[in-house]
Amino acid sequence: MILGVGIDIIEVTRIRASVDRFGDRFLKRILLPSEIEYCLSNRISAPHIAARFAAKEAVSKAFGTGIGRHLGWHDIEVLRKESGEPQIIFHGAGQNLMKERGGSVAHISLSHTEFYATAVAILEKI
Repeated sequence: MILGVGIDIIEVTRIRASVDRFGDRFLKRILLPSEIEYCLSNRISAPHIAARFAAKEAVSKAFGTGIGRHLGWHDIEVLRKESGEPQIIFHGAGQNLMKERGGSVAHISLSHTEFYATAVAILEKI
């Protein structure tokens, strides 16, 4: 059963500008250490950072909460499986929301170009 669906799109230039302006402070605000490490390991990191930003926004929309009081940036982690497929790991409030809603799995799909990054999230009860 589908519990929620969320989608987000962001301009990569907006993320690049935030990284240029605020540097590590911005990265540490929205990403966990493993996400920062992965993004910065890419020659051009901004699209990867933007994709994770969009993923977290999409997941928060699937919950119907948005990012804020009920769900924070660090409650959602975007990792890659060995296959390269992205996956969501919940921490703290994210775990609590999944449990409260009876959710068992979060599906995520990411896409990015030089100019845009987008993500679709589906929360499911199996």
